[in-house]
Amino acid sequence: MSLPTITDALLACRLLAAELTPTPLRSYPLLDRATGATVLVKHENVQPTGAFKVRGGLNLLAGMTPDERRRGVLGYSTGNHAQSLAYAAARFGSPCTIVMPEHPNPAKAAAVRALGAELIEYGAAFDQARAYAGKLAVERGARLVSAADEPALVAGVATAYLEIFEREPELDAVVVPVGGGSGAAAACLAAAAVAPGCRVIAVQSAAAPAAHDSWRAGRLLERPNETVVEGLATGSGFELTQRLLRAHLADFLLVEDEAIREAQWVALRDAHTLVEGAGAAALAAVLTHASSFASQRVAIVFTGANASVTELRATVRDMS
Repeated sequence: MSLPTITDALLACRLLAAELTPTPLRSYPLLDRATGATVLVKHENVQPTGAFKVRGGLNLLAGMTPDERRRGVLGYSTGNHAQSLAYAAARFGSPCTIVMPEHPNPAKAAAVRALGAELIEYGAAFDQARAYAGKLAVERGARLVSAADEPALVAGVATAYLEIFEREPELDAVVVPVGGGSGAAAACLAAAAVAPGCRVIAVQSAAAPAAHDSWRAGRLLERPNETVVEGLATGSGFELTQRLLRAHLADFLLVEDEAIREAQWVALRDAHTLVEGAGAAALAAVLTHASSFASQRVAIVFTGANASVTELRATVRDMS
């Protein structure tokens, strides 16, 4: 599997310029006070699908052949990757099927269907949906789109980090949440090329540490997937993203689900921003590991806003 290059990311910038506008990068004095750092927030929560992954989906579909598009794409996801593929497939007129674990986030499932994709619920968790999607893609002759092992997805997502470094070229660190790892791999790709002095730091739920443990071990591992944070709920590492992380990642942190829930509340209170659990994970890391970021200029990405009603009610109830 070939790794994406900075040239691929720059080409994606050109392509996405016609599809998406750059998202805001903002600071909030109350976040600085809460963290002890100068925090710059990249608002990927304002994308058309409510999450950063739309960049990768559009870049991937744009690069497919007409025949591949006619046969359609088939993906597996807990939600935001699904919406990315559904959105891009609608834009390019390609059939799209998504496999989600049973009882998915209702808001994400409804969004996928509204974009015209077929939604199949299968398995108790992400990894069961992943295996079934592979089987179904063979049966249907569709293009199986991995949640992370896709160079075009990583190159597309890297455009978000190139936007960050264009605005703020002298950051001390960028903190990125990890499920499959496409976001962190994209940050590594961009930073290595244009901001080599900036540390890229990944963060994952301690209740689903497969990517974290794979990175530390230097090989792909499977781990229990018990987090309630949908966007971080993966039970194994992915080859492509782990290769980029091993080459460029400075550190990989774990945070508890409860810390992520608290960070959602802090984002709502201090940055006036609704984020889902995975979208708050980078902020949770900066809050939890405050001594590692004290007095530094740190960028975090609010990667998505697609929180379920149940998640939002629990966050407000528990933290208010």
